[in-house]
Amino acid sequence: MTSTFLKSGAFILLLILIYTGLSTADRLTWLMEVTPVIIIVPLLLVTYARYPLTPLLYTLIFFHAIILMVGGLYTYAKVPIGFDMQEWFGLSRNPYDKLGHFFQGLVPALAAREILIRGGYIRGRKMVAFLVCCVALAISALYELIEWVAALSLGQGADEFLGTQGDVWDTQSDMFCALLGALFTVLILQYWHTKQLLKLRVA
Repeated sequence: MTSTFLKSGAFILLLILIYTGLSTADRLTWLMEVTPVIIIVPLLLVTYARYPLTPLLYTLIFFHAIILMVGGLYTYAKVPIGFDMQEWFGLSRNPYDKLGHFFQGLVPALAAREILIRGGYIRGRKMVAFLVCCVALAISALYELIEWVAALSLGQGADEFLGTQGDVWDTQSDMFCALLGALFTVLILQYWHTKQLLKLRVA
């Protein structure tokens, strides 16, 4: 993956970020949802020359960023495609936030796998897979704690950010979706990922 390709992706994300920021009806919720994008994308650009990541990881980060920004634009409980999914599958609520939490497990798990393998910190495929899932769940738990702090700080104003939609098991199902994302990484993506790491001459 060339730096031009990476910069093009970052530029597309910037345009989407500007559009969603100008179009959203709830600027505070939007800002809370897109903050990871605002932090991570510039960091990836700065570190590309010294520590380039695999194309697979860059691509999934790109799509995760879009998911976050769309969620920020509408708030997760009101994303239109989520209502379509709710109707298609006969669900009781808009499931778009679960897609976000799936990627919240998938992307950090893949990033953790890349760092662990490239750094040679852990030996053994099973131990790497175990720690990758632990990292993803830790990040998911941290995010749920952030949501808890937001709820305490903002009171009723946190409802749009939390997006629980009256589901008393929302926190648990969010973390379960993150676990599914992590498992998808270690069970489905690991072979493709390893091939790309070999091309970087680091696996």
